[in-house]
Amino acid sequence: MLPIVQIVHRPGILDLGWGHPDLALLPAAALQRATATVLERYGASALTYGAERGPGPLIEWICARLAHTDARAPDPVDVVITAGASQALDLLCTLCTSPGDTVIVESPTYHLAVRILRDRPLELVGVPSDADGVDIDALEIVLARLAQRGKRARMLYCVPTHHNPTGSCMSLERRRALAAVAAAYGILLVEDDVYRELSYDAPAPPSVWSVAPPGAVVRIGSFSKSLAPGLRLGYLTADASLAQRLIGSGLLDSGGGLNPFVGLTVAEVGAAGDFDATVARLRAAYRERRDALAHGLRDYLPPGCRFTAPGGGFFQWVELPEGVDAGELLPRAEQAGVSYLPGSRFYLDAPRRNTLRLAFSLYPPQQLVEAARRLGKAIDDHIRFINGYVTD
Repeated sequence: MLPIVQIVHRPGILDLGWGHPDLALLPAAALQRATATVLERYGASALTYGAERGPGPLIEWICARLAHTDARAPDPVDVVITAGASQALDLLCTLCTSPGDTVIVESPTYHLAVRILRDRPLELVGVPSDADGVDIDALEIVLARLAQRGKRARMLYCVPTHHNPTGSCMSLERRRALAAVAAAYGILLVEDDVYRELSYDAPAPPSVWSVAPPGAVVRIGSFSKSLAPGLRLGYLTADASLAQRLIGSGLLDSGGGLNPFVGLTVAEVGAAGDFDATVARLRAAYRERRDALAHGLRDYLPPGCRFTAPGGGFFQWVELPEGVDAGELLPRAEQAGVSYLPGSRFYLDAPRRNTLRLAFSLYPPQQLVEAARRLGKAIDDHIRFINGYVTD
């Protein structure tokens, strides 16, 4: 029988490489109720080609939701419904870049977004980031060097809120500075904002889109993390003129709006109050899992390892002692029954090989503590090995 899910479970391994939700947390009952309501209310109209921009009830609900979770609400003409964040990025690449254009990405960054960008013949350039987000001084140096070569950046991709992979959250001051640089240089800043709803200690800061000059930023949102990834539903907020260009694309002209039935269903989930309830439950569960992993790492990682528990999102970034390569460590870790993604996967070039990313979304707290124990032992054994000691 062919599989119906993307994830591959390997017996005996707690695989913290997968940034996937625990199936037990997904709101199947709420979606079942909403589906029945949508079919009763709209009948066959819910099943035909949808409006190019997306279902009106969903767009109106998104605007109202962002009025509470962001610094400003979009106007409905600023919103386009997409088939998830990945499709939104792909659509922006299709319509806003040309072969040979330069696109800047923060380093480290979300590795699968880089794969989408590399599906195009684009020149990708990395810019360093720190615990506060994109390094603005380094960005301006990169832009100046491009200008010396007679080139300019067309787009900049970043994840300011609960960053993937590091979990960091860009300060409001840095967000304003980044938006100002993008506007000054005429760069379309693509803000991946999919973790906004999953803030565990305090509300998420205003999006870069909400504080930027008009037209400088496109913000990508998604229901994959806040509701269920199988919906393949997201949205973007952009300047009205760019939004109009997107909905006039051949893709949306040919097939109508993306996932219209799913969009109407999610709008009903929101109207019924089930979205609020689901997000509250996810925040509580993921906060507990984040804390369990952090406690386990504090208890079991050997000296020289460093990490900071993230304020939201799915991921914990870990720095190993200098000289310990996370890629070389991985086979030993998997032999011990734990896996992760080496940090080198998240860099365009000059990776920090002593880093790794752990996802705490998939497993319950007790298994995350056990994963931390296994990882700590693997690191300790690997350090002893590279220092010339025999391990068991």
